[in-house]
Amino acid sequence: MKMISTLLAGLLAGSFATLPALAADKAQAASAHAGAQGGIDWRKDNNVDAAFAQAKASNKPLFLYWGAIWCPPCNQVKATIFNRQEFIDKSRHFIPVYLDGDTPGAQKFAAQFKVRGYPTMILFKPDGTEITRLPGEVDSERYLQVLTLALNTTMSAQDTLKLALAGGKTLKNEDWSLLADYSWDDPEQKLVADKEVIVTLLKLSDISPPGLNATRLYMRALFAAATARPGQTVPAIDKPQATDKIVKALSDPKTTRDNMDLVAGAAAELTEFLTTAKSDARSKLVRTWNAALVTLADDASISKTDRLGAVGAQVALATLDNAKPEAGLQKDVQKRVAQIDQATTDAYERQSVVNAAAHALGDVGLLDDSDTLLKAELKRSHSPYYFMSTLGSNAKKRGDKVAAANWYEQAYNAAKGPATRLQWGSSYISNLVDLAPEADARIEKAVQSVLTEVAKVDNVFYERNRAYLEKMGKKLVSWNKDGKHQVAFTKARGQLDGICAKLPANDPQKAVCQGVLAKS
Repeated sequence: MKMISTLLAGLLAGSFATLPALAADKAQAASAHAGAQGGIDWRKDNNVDAAFAQAKASNKPLFLYWGAIWCPPCNQVKATIFNRQEFIDKSRHFIPVYLDGDTPGAQKFAAQFKVRGYPTMILFKPDGTEITRLPGEVDSERYLQVLTLALNTTMSAQDTLKLALAGGKTLKNEDWSLLADYSWDDPEQKLVADKEVIVTLLKLSDISPPGLNATRLYMRALFAAATARPGQTVPAIDKPQATDKIVKALSDPKTTRDNMDLVAGAAAELTEFLTTAKSDARSKLVRTWNAALVTLADDASISKTDRLGAVGAQVALATLDNAKPEAGLQKDVQKRVAQIDQATTDAYERQSVVNAAAHALGDVGLLDDSDTLLKAELKRSHSPYYFMSTLGSNAKKRGDKVAAANWYEQAYNAAKGPATRLQWGSSYISNLVDLAPEADARIEKAVQSVLTEVAKVDNVFYERNRAYLEKMGKKLVSWNKDGKHQVAFTKARGQLDGICAKLPANDPQKAVCQGVLAKS
């Protein structure tokens, strides 16, 4: 392990020596993230209502981008889609709105438009009707195809879905493509009730004309079933038949390439869902899937992050059933990471690439190599606190609780932006409760710090903020369930009560505030 770490460190040192522009890129990324990039005339204020009024007056669609400076997929979109001339040209035909999660009032707008996860991209008609939610996980070519179809359609996704479920006889291939590429995995999507997502996808895959769209809808249905959220209806699935269909899809290069996001993103989950451990069916599926993943990992026409995603999927398959990855796979991961790291100079793309690379290394059992990569990137990243959290996760995997807690604390201290700091602060507290439950003074200090910041932010109890505060609250309530930490808990409760008391009685935030530390 030590020799492997030294080898990677040498490779990384060589690669970083070729990146003189990164220091400038770092400053540029921080200032340009929410502004006009590559000629896109983004509306970067938080007056979304005015943007919709502009769209209506000009009879143009409105493109809403919801993101954050630190999030790897957001940086991937910026590096591979927003910088393309084709997208820049298309942006002349809609009102482009960039809503940063840390912008004042952004979380309240997010609740209004049902967006939470970063990135979320929605195309609206001039009258405000949602046309479609665009996928952020597909490659740039497919994304631009979907955007073009959405701009040219006369129907909303809701209307298209109704016609499809009624038999779809009047729908064109383009309509089915929009349904196949809709962001069905977004918990905030508004096409169907969350509990009906899996059933709806299966119905659509049956109704859709045979071909790539039907296959994509079927794969998405299976993945949704494999990762079903509480309350979602999971119908009976003929798993041997489904396995055969997946093997057939994976054996076709075009189908694999067109469904790259699912092939890389659903490998382990679908394999585990459809087959039993150590069975012939699992072995066959894993062999077929690995062959498809190697093809994707070698495909220079797709983004570096997506190629690393294929590598990570190979690792996930190799470690199913608690198996240990073989040395050959570890060496392959090292080699691919070093090559892609050396070739990546764009600051936005590095935020995404380094994230994927660090996780691939860590998951394949090379935590030291992952740490080396992450620590080197701290000086170069425009959002180093994101990688500090990953270093905390690596330390946690090692069982080094002290180091893990310290990394999570450093990440919180370095985080910037009100929503981001709230997220990192609540995550620090939640991890601290797990790692050092006896450290009452430290936990009390962290809670006091987060709540002090909460008190200074307007409209703080909405969307992502609300979710992270409620998660933190449940963790603290559980921590004190036997009353052993009553002093610290009472102080936190008192501080929160003071915040809640200042909210008007008719403000919907008041009930949310009062429920953060309430016992369930």
